Formats: sequence, C-alpha cells, structure tokens
Amino acid sequence: MKEFQLVLIPGLLCDAQLWQSQIEDLADVADVWIADHTRSATMAGVARDVLADVPFASFALAGLSMGGYITLEIMRQAPQRVLRLALLDTAAGAEPPQQTQRRLDFIALAEGGLFDRVTETLLPLLIHSARLGERALTDSIKSMARNIGKDAFIRQQHAIMSRADSLGLLRSINCPTLVLCGRQDALTPLARHEEIAAGIKGARLEVIEDCGHLSTMEKPAEVNAALRRWLSA
Repeated sequence: MKEFQLVLIPGLLCDAQLWQSQIEDLADVADVWIADHTRSATMAGVARDVLADVPFASFALAGLSMGGYITLEIMRQAPQRVLRLALLDTAAGAEPPQQTQRRLDFIALAEGGLFDRVTETLLPLLIHSARLGERALTDSIKSMARNIGKDAFIRQQHAIMSRADSLGLLRSINCPTLVLCGRQDALTPLARHEEIAAGIKGARLEVIEDCGHLSTMEKPAEVNAALRRWLSA
C-alpha cells in the first residue's frame, strides 16, 4: 500500500492520457485510480458513478476542467471520503448562458455527423497558442476525444450543463486544497481560480506560466511538482 490513494478525474473528452505523466511520476507515493466519467448525463449522476466505483474508502481527489466540476459534486455528496482536494483548470460557478449555448452548438455538430470537428474547434481553447503546432500533443488530444466518442461526449455536455453552482459550497471544504491553472487558460481563466482559492480556507493557488487549459499535458513537470507539494502538505 502506497502512502496515498489518489483518484484522478479527467476533463471533457479526456481519458487517462490526460493524467499519464502524473500516473507515472507519482507512482512512488500514490496508488492512482482514474475515474470513468462517461456514463451519466447529470453531474449528480456522474459523481455517484465515481463514488460507487472508486476502490478506496477515503482518498485524495483531483479533477481537471469537467473533472473539477465532478470533484465539487463529490464534495457535496461525500465530503467525508475526501482527504485532500485538487481543482485544476476549472470553475466553481454555475454554467453561464453563453457557455450553455456553445455546448448546445457542439451537441448539434456531433449529432449532425461532424463529431470530429468538435475537437478541431476546441483545440485553440485547450492549449497555449504556442503549442498548437506540436503534433504529438494535438494528436494525443484528438485520440482522447475519439476514445470518448460522440455518445459519451453528448452525455458529458448535458452533465456539465446540469451542474449546480458550487461557490457556496467552497466555505464548507476543510481539507488541504490545491487550486491550479495555466496562466493562459482560455476556458477557465485565472480569475475563476482566484475565486475558488478565496472561497476555501487555507487553499493554495498555483499558476503555471506559459500554459493553457490542459496543464497536466502541457506542463507536466510543473504540475507534478505542485501535486507532490499538495500531497505532502
């Protein structure tokens, strides 16, 4: 048994590849388990799925983007099981109307047989502009999207749109908490993370420079170091 039991939750259209560097780097200190967040079409349902599946009675919990929304719902449903919390490139507020419309547009695109265009359209929002020409990185992002597939993507979008406003929940969180984002995150900007960190007593905010939304893939060494600091806090 390792020192820590760590549950990692991917983001929208992401799978274990999102966390591959963290899985490898933290293997000496953590038993890592990757959540399946593809089966339910409500945020409450996704969190229940994860809680039912996770093999640890209590655990450290980290989520990126949609994974962050799920972690907050888990904190609503079963806070007693979470020993440490990490929120990466995410937000705590309810879904803004303009984002809901964009999700509905993406669902229509997918249902119209153009699912591949979703990732192509999202790419400039997912990673730093300087990384868009890096084939290995962009191919990995597209590979994750294909693995998730159209039907699960649509369920995920509906789940995200259903999420509750968690800003009021933040004050009840009392475990060691890391809030982390890329400086150039275009989907969930730094201000959203400052809001989260201000709402959780004792939360640590870490900003990764020259980095977009998918920080675990863009700047793995920096994120890994931040996660080690969080686990040992």
